[in-house]
Amino acid sequence: MRTQILGFFTPWIIYALITLLHLVLPAKRVRGYVRDEKSGEILHYRLNGFLVLIVSIVLWFFAGYSGWVPYDWLYTVRWESLAGAAFLGIAFSLFMVVPQPSTGRPAAADLFLGRRKNPQTPGGRIDAKMWLYLIGAVMLQLNVLSFAAHHYLSAADFNPGVFLSAGLLTWFIWDYLSFERVHLYTYDFIAERVGLKLGFGCLTFYPYFYAIALWATAGLPDPGLSPVLYVLFAAVFFSGWMLARGANMQKYTFKTRPEADFLGMSPGVLSNGERSILVNGFWGLSRHINYLGEILMGVGIVLSTGHPEVFWIWLYPLYYALLLFPRQRDDDRICAEKYGELWEEYREKVPYRIIPFVY
Repeated sequence: MRTQILGFFTPWIIYALITLLHLVLPAKRVRGYVRDEKSGEILHYRLNGFLVLIVSIVLWFFAGYSGWVPYDWLYTVRWESLAGAAFLGIAFSLFMVVPQPSTGRPAAADLFLGRRKNPQTPGGRIDAKMWLYLIGAVMLQLNVLSFAAHHYLSAADFNPGVFLSAGLLTWFIWDYLSFERVHLYTYDFIAERVGLKLGFGCLTFYPYFYAIALWATAGLPDPGLSPVLYVLFAAVFFSGWMLARGANMQKYTFKTRPEADFLGMSPGVLSNGERSILVNGFWGLSRHINYLGEILMGVGIVLSTGHPEVFWIWLYPLYYALLLFPRQRDDDRICAEKYGELWEEYREKVPYRIIPFVY
């Protein structure tokens, strides 16, 4: 029972520690893209996610090396830890939604989608969205390390796929926190509000569900696959990463330096004199080529475990598909309202929504 209770409160302790690190570690103060809903002023952010991640990993290693907490503790108490994180996710979401005025939608819709777009503490020391993504990313990394450690400590024959999958997930996390500023220009920060979707999503779903491939395979033996297959699986992941990261970086470069070249390409745009839309490079392949990249990364991660016969691991890329295909329609609607006839020109020039030559 003591183990179960400690497991339940483990994410509480970790989230509090991540928050403390975010507050006390040096941070870069940057200007964002979205505006405060009340004042209309451009929001500013404190970004130190990568430093928080590094310090958190060092503390995890030190705790295991010193014998205070087993390296695979988060795997051992994964169910209890998930329950504790779920409690926090629901409580935080209620706290962010209930005191705020209704948006005019049904209460259930407000609870799920949220009411405030970009809440920050006074002075902007903590931005709710950046804090949520930081918590989710660091906790996911600690889960990944713990799950891989469990395989290393308990397996009779090592499955290289567990370590490859853990490595790809680590790349995914490190890449995200290395480009924190770029994500200030993405759909999440521009359009979404803070409710269960983001609150529960980042405090519970993100750090636990994204690790489902390792959760389901860390206790399985080596499937004996050819090294060539593992290279192929990694190639699927990195092809997706290039699409997602390349598209986001091209858009970020254009929004911050409209005349600058990107990867040797001059920006090709449609413009009406007031607004402009990128139509070349990654954004000439499809209108949401970054979504295809996210799905391919998920496929590469689950294939890399070496156990494609395990049904549960496929929930990860399936989740991306179920999330991003409807989001594409919402994003297109928002862009149509924002750009008007210019968006129709873009749709004619770039007819594919997500998958070039297919959809």
